[in-house]
Amino acid sequence: MARNRVIYQSEGLYVSKDASLTGAIDHDQLNRVQSANYSFTINRQDVNQFGDLARIDSLVLEPPTVSLDFSYYLTDGFNERALGFFVETTGDAMNRGGAGTGNGEANFASGHLTSSSGVNFYILTSPDGVDLNQAGTGVALDSADHTIGIGNCYVSDYSVELAVGSLATVNLTVEGANMNSTLSAASGAIVSPAINQESGTPWTTNKVGLPNPTKDGGITGGTGEAPITALRPGDVTLDLGDLAGSSLVNISGADGAHIQSASISLPLSRSPIDRLGSRFPFAREVDFPVSATLNVSAVLANAQAADLASILNSGVSTASITVKDSNGVPAAVYSMKGLKIDSQSFSSSIGSNKTVDMTFSTQIGGPNDILNGVFMSGSNGKNKVFI
Repeated sequence: MARNRVIYQSEGLYVSKDASLTGAIDHDQLNRVQSANYSFTINRQDVNQFGDLARIDSLVLEPPTVSLDFSYYLTDGFNERALGFFVETTGDAMNRGGAGTGNGEANFASGHLTSSSGVNFYILTSPDGVDLNQAGTGVALDSADHTIGIGNCYVSDYSVELAVGSLATVNLTVEGANMNSTLSAASGAIVSPAINQESGTPWTTNKVGLPNPTKDGGITGGTGEAPITALRPGDVTLDLGDLAGSSLVNISGADGAHIQSASISLPLSRSPIDRLGSRFPFAREVDFPVSATLNVSAVLANAQAADLASILNSGVSTASITVKDSNGVPAAVYSMKGLKIDSQSFSSSIGSNKTVDMTFSTQIGGPNDILNGVFMSGSNGKNKVFI
């Protein structure tokens, strides 16, 4: 029987460790997903000639543009690990984000700064009217489920938003090389959407197995540790003390500005590298340098003695954002090191509180650079956050 529609109840989002891997243990289901949008665009050039009004052909000269953007509620760093980011903990053999300094520290984006074949994403859909997670608990996926796969994906933008009145939310944009659809999700039936980037041909012979969907995913090979439902704005703490010398207003302490929102943006724009003889780029490398930004909006409280001349001479600083769970235990901590202020603007009008908006930026360093860039620690798999 044909279904009338597909809604969020029936869908789940999966990510692989690497585009070439096919085992169920090599895939994770992302938690707390709120939206997922994906598309492809084929770029063609028309061939016209004298004597014919309409084109005689339309040829593909550039690789297709495949995109995926999705959002999820921030929890304990599990999704970030699954996506290949480095989430700091000590003695963690499950971290996919690349080699660190040997003491559990590395740049958050270090796993995305080196050459790779990317990862694959899968949107799994269960039968109409059936909760995907409930149906999949202990039940093998079968021919009633189907998937849409996006192959050789690279993260091009990561951002986290924290604001009064909203749950902490992460947004990602991903660029891929190929997209396919499989009508059966039974074991060995899902066709890999990845391509061999060297030859530019699909890996159609690679059959993929996905783990059974569950309400709460866990570290690959595990059963999960009752992840956090969501993180509330009342449990967010911003430490901007080191940035006090870069502001005309007091932004720290009990007399500081009342923070209304904060966001971290980490763009990882990439350039596809093409060559003759292949329809697909054989690599998508990050465009360096990479600048990450911190945007803070606050209700103005007290000013402090400062002047622009001294701000111009201010050194680099560090800011951190701590988000605690319902028990008051840190669940996720973002640290930005090597920050410089870019702008500070004030807004005042009748009927509204006076506000200040500040923008800070830093550049991403190498995997072993612990003085510049964005760093994250999460409580997933551990009893404490290592800051």
